[in-house]
Amino acid sequence: MRRLLALLALLATLAGCAAPPVAPPADPEVRARAEAAVQRFASVAGTVEPVAERECRALRPRGACDFRIVVDTRPGLPPNAYQTVDRRGRPIVAFTVPLVARVRNADELAFILSHEVAHHLLGHIERTRADAEIGALTLGRLVTLSGGDRRAVQSAADLGALLGARRYAKAYELEADALGTIIAARAGYDPVRGARFFARIPDPGDRFLGTHPPNAARMEVVRRVAASL
Repeated sequence: MRRLLALLALLATLAGCAAPPVAPPADPEVRARAEAAVQRFASVAGTVEPVAERECRALRPRGACDFRIVVDTRPGLPPNAYQTVDRRGRPIVAFTVPLVARVRNADELAFILSHEVAHHLLGHIERTRADAEIGALTLGRLVTLSGGDRRAVQSAADLGALLGARRYAKAYELEADALGTIIAARAGYDPVRGARFFARIPDPGDRFLGTHPPNAARMEVVRRVAASL
């Protein structure tokens, strides 16, 4: 697996920029699997992106909808996908190399991509930031009124920001699952089959202030929304 990840990272890099076609020696089977994973990623990204941008323009007519979909090739990262924005506000969806290697089919890849796209369409970064700011101000003010010193107020504000950011995190994930189901389906993929990826990752359970809801709850949302399409 380590050789596969290293080769996959190299191939993903070569696929995204002009670089000499030099690769380390690799077992043919490993190389074939890596090349297939890169090709699958490129195919799914190319199919989902125009659908995502169309849905984005419908929901956010004045928002940034020119998505950039990339592979994060930094070493040592866990299997993960995330949504962020660059300095100009352009939305970015990134997959780490281990995640690209772990997905089993195009439906899984498309659903994960659509889920991350949905976070942007629903404004979850902005909403989470606002939640954190409200939490920081609220708890910081309470400690100030109780006579706390500067250090105590800052500690309270930090804690308030964390609590605020986590307050709706699970709800935001379920919202992204629901909209991601629609986007994946409209792009021609099977979101229910894609969401089965959850069955192969650790279940976070229903932890207090957890960032993700239980896997079963996520699957239920996907099935319900898919059945309504």
